[in-house]
Amino acid sequence: MSNSTEWYRQLNKPSWAPGEHVFGYVWTPLYIIILIVNVYVLKLLLSKQIGLAVALPFWLNLVFNLIYTPIQFVLRNNYLASVDIILVLSTIIWSMLAIWPHSKLASLAFSPYLIWVCIATALQFSITLLNR
Repeated sequence: MSNSTEWYRQLNKPSWAPGEHVFGYVWTPLYIIILIVNVYVLKLLLSKQIGLAVALPFWLNLVFNLIYTPIQFVLRNNYLASVDIILVLSTIIWSMLAIWPHSKLASLAFSPYLIWVCIATALQFSITLLNR
């Protein structure tokens, strides 16, 4: 991963890009929130309080979130990473809307995740445009 880290450091980034150390501080609590909400959604699904259509966007979000890092840092593909981050963002919004009628708290718990991914999306698009 060190080659990938060096590759990322050499990319042109916007002046407002957070320092590398910020990502760990932000993603750690976000992953905890994502885990808790997904376990809760699974509990609701297994107890038949929600259907698969409500749980689906959460699971798609996990997939899109998990494949972002390999796309960005293994494939080093900014364009594909831009597509993926839009899918992450879209599935966050879809998840929040889908669970809202069943659990407003679960929906609102995704708010920090939504805010961060909005920032990450702007950053990804900026990096992609600056490194065409």
